[in-house]
Amino acid sequence: MRTAVTGLPTPHPLIEQLPAVYLEQDFLQRFLAALDDVLAPVLLTIDNLPAHLDPRSAPDDFLAWLAQWVAVEPHEESPLEQRRAAVRGAVSGHSRRGTLRGLADAVRLETGIEPEIVESGGTAWSTRPNTALPGQAGPWVTVRLRVPDPDRLDRVRLQELIGAEVPAHVGRTVEILPSAPQPGGTETGGAA
Repeated sequence: MRTAVTGLPTPHPLIEQLPAVYLEQDFLQRFLAALDDVLAPVLLTIDNLPAHLDPRSAPDDFLAWLAQWVAVEPHEESPLEQRRAAVRGAVSGHSRRGTLRGLADAVRLETGIEPEIVESGGTAWSTRPNTALPGQAGPWVTVRLRVPDPDRLDRVRLQELIGAEVPAHVGRTVEILPSAPQPGGTETGGAA
């Protein structure tokens, strides 16, 4: 992960840690300088450990390691800021996993689009016996996205994401629809 960085000075040269009697020995100076070159990236990482453990400032290669720590798998082709947001929101996302809000947050993070989600279930209470149950017979969720160009959205990746967020016993449907043109848009491109 961390490798040698050419020309990186060490904040704590080893030669300065030795008694004065050894400071004049040429071989020892060169040997310790070589060790300083090897240890400098390690010391730099340790000195900056809080920044390495924060998904907002972690180096790119460290971010993948942090994602494993918090049990998220951001798509490797996603933009860097989107991967950072996935790692940053992992803990709160795990607490909402399997809920309508958690599903909406995951789809929004992946696509940048607010989804329309329809679920079959419901809860209710009644003081009268034989009251009809809310929702439909089987558990089902429909995720609908309205996008300008439906072909540009990765349907397979979206289905994998929704499959990971929805409980296993709940069926699912994914609908990717073209968005309606904005009112007042200049579709003809003419000047006024």
